Amino acid sequence: MASNKITVIDGGFSTQLASNTHGTIDGDPLWSARFNAVNPEAVIQSHLDFLNAGAEIILTNTYQASIEGYQTYLNLDYTASYELIKSTVKLAHIARDKFLSSHIDCVNKPLIFASIGPYGAHLHDGSEYTGTYERKVSPAVIKKWHKVRIDACLEAGVDGLAIETIPCLMEASSVVDLILTEYPGVRFWVSFQCKDGEVLANGQRFTDAVLSIWNQVEAAKCRDRLVAIGINCIQPPHVSQLFTEIQENLCNLNIPLVVYPNSGEIYTVEEGWHGKNDCIPLEDYVEEWVKLGARFIGGCCRTNADDIKKIRTKADSLKLN
Repeated sequence: MASNKITVIDGGFSTQLASNTHGTIDGDPLWSARFNAVNPEAVIQSHLDFLNAGAEIILTNTYQASIEGYQTYLNLDYTASYELIKSTVKLAHIARDKFLSSHIDCVNKPLIFASIGPYGAHLHDGSEYTGTYERKVSPAVIKKWHKVRIDACLEAGVDGLAIETIPCLMEASSVVDLILTEYPGVRFWVSFQCKDGEVLANGQRFTDAVLSIWNQVEAAKCRDRLVAIGINCIQPPHVSQLFTEIQENLCNLNIPLVVYPNSGEIYTVEEGWHGKNDCIPLEDYVEEWVKLGARFIGGCCRTNADDIKKIRTKADSLKLN
């Protein structure tokens, strides 16, 4: 993953999954993670859709997968829950194998990163969008909760970890410390969730959070293991402002940036997702984001395989210095 190349990530998994199944996803306490148990074929097909669209990194469908969630909402015991997380990673492997078998001329084997979503996601109370749980749980609790999921994903075999949609620095720092101390050699990126063009979901400044994680990795002399730092699950218009601050304040560090925003649609409990016709296509932002340092680009909520195909086409058309 050279820093002088644009690498395309997949898109919103639940969005693509919805096109391959008639099950309800939004509002489910397990979200797309339920389908790992009830419809694994649809999960495989969704991964394959993104690969066929040109994604070079696909994320496992483990964002909302947890021992507690599977015990509560699928009535599984600890062992069965753990094994379900492992088997979910295998679904991504199956999709990649299918893709490679039909693309024998593929030069670069697509990578599989484990989606490691925030602690708040399993609480099913919306706190993953605020980070308020940082005042209620300790770093030790955060590490313990994430460790089980990371263990399962690594045992099943992944090329890296996507620590994503993280709303607060405390959680990001805790997970990074866990990775650096307990998983030698494992590569990862850290992707924050921001509420606007300046701050994380919990109100901390984005540039301060980025610098803190960068310094943490530098202090551990593990720079080669950090793939990128960035943002996801954010409205696209905020991205350039956030990345401009990085360039203005941290440009000397040459930090590789990752971004996979939402489509730009708005979600409300009353109306669901709306405003699609008012959204600027994500591919129209790509050139600007690349100029601001983005090297890993994909999509999050409400983005599908068609969006990733367009991002890939745009990325391939750009020339990097």
